[in-house]
Amino acid sequence: MRADCKHFESRTYDEGETVRKCVLDLAPEAPWRCPENCPAYEKRLADATWVYSDLVSPPTPDEPQSMEGVAELLDEAEDVVNAVAPELLDEVEPAARRRWWPFKRR
Repeated sequence: MRADCKHFESRTYDEGETVRKCVLDLAPEAPWRCPENCPAYEKRLADATWVYSDLVSPPTPDEPQSMEGVAELLDEAEDVVNAVAPELLDEVEPAARRRWWPFKRR
């Protein structure tokens, strides 16, 4: 993926697992590559002169031999997570606690 794009995000968790993604969800073959000639590509300006190191996050895993159907599979997985997310939030954190604004919206 283009790590110099302002829409690229990388996050490493405590367990060592690293997520590399396009925050606009325009890279169906993430974390291996962005689409060629992506219309949303914009060079990251805030850190354009920074030097990146492999010490920050582990290397991207090897790309599978076949990428056929990967984008569709990931879209289906995202749909499953999005379908159950509201129910899980209600179980973990009651709606009254999530709503910090004490006044009703009108």
